[in-house]
Amino acid sequence: MSTLDTQDASETPYAGLTPDRVLDAVESVGYRVDGRLLALNSYENRVYQVGIEESAPLIAKFYRAGRWSDAAILEEHDFTLELAAQEIPAVPPLVLDGQTLLRCAGYRFSLTQRRGGRTPELDDPSVLRRIGLLLGRMHLIGETKPFHCRPTLDIQSFGEEPGAYLLDAGWIPSDLELPYRGVLAHALDEIRACFQRAGRCCPIRLHGDCHRGNLLWTDDGAHFVDLDDACTGPAVQDLWMLLSGDRDDMTQQLNHVLEGYCQFRDFDLRELHLLEALRTLRQIHYAAWIARRWADPAFPAAFPWFDEQRYWQDHLLALREQIAAMQEGPLAVRFDH
Repeated sequence: MSTLDTQDASETPYAGLTPDRVLDAVESVGYRVDGRLLALNSYENRVYQVGIEESAPLIAKFYRAGRWSDAAILEEHDFTLELAAQEIPAVPPLVLDGQTLLRCAGYRFSLTQRRGGRTPELDDPSVLRRIGLLLGRMHLIGETKPFHCRPTLDIQSFGEEPGAYLLDAGWIPSDLELPYRGVLAHALDEIRACFQRAGRCCPIRLHGDCHRGNLLWTDDGAHFVDLDDACTGPAVQDLWMLLSGDRDDMTQQLNHVLEGYCQFRDFDLRELHLLEALRTLRQIHYAAWIARRWADPAFPAAFPWFDEQRYWQDHLLALREQIAAMQEGPLAVRFDH
């Protein structure tokens, strides 16, 4: 994997990203801004809607220093461009003088066209089928070649390492540390058992963070945004975040998604053993992600409950519930896939 970019990797990497600097960055690549600037909801990176004279606004994304190497960002860009070239509705970066990864005043950024849309109604079977169809098409492209610089979704990097970080960095309240160690170890054992039951699943290039917030719905259907967490992993990673409710609800939703998905790509049913394991890994990784970013002023403002006792009690309870869910076995599908 390529080394990380060596630009300012301080814990507050956006301290110097003033509105004027954002506008200057966009003008530095040939656009004339009209002064309008709207900060969009993003924590890991900084994303702005920038007004352009006599044209539609653009979206400017400024990458967090020290997170991804240039090569990893470019792999994400290339994947998104590859999807767009196959008419899969993902929002690609603009290519300016042959470049998608741009620089100004020490910041790395990219520009995309603004694409509107609303949150998809995931309780509508027809919506789930259409999203499943698009994911099937995306994964057909995803399996044609590998990532070399993007992360691989595995137990060590998404479970063992972040869990150890939370303990070593002192984030777990002292009275919960002993039970957390036990529950974390139990959860990781159950995750390993799920992966063992699934066997050798074929990893592919994925969106990686395919929840409803990264899907925008229009009358023409869905389009994918924010592939910043694109990674290598099992196909089910891009499916399980579309599911919610109890097991019966999730079973029905999964069947609708797979009805669309399997019109374009076969789905390996062994991967259903991984569904709750992946959910558990996400919970562990998410807590460590917030902890690692706590020095960034945006994080205490967005997650004020994170360093409170109640959060860690709830986190411990959620892990216990996930242990039970992993022991319950996979969801069932009821159609000929």
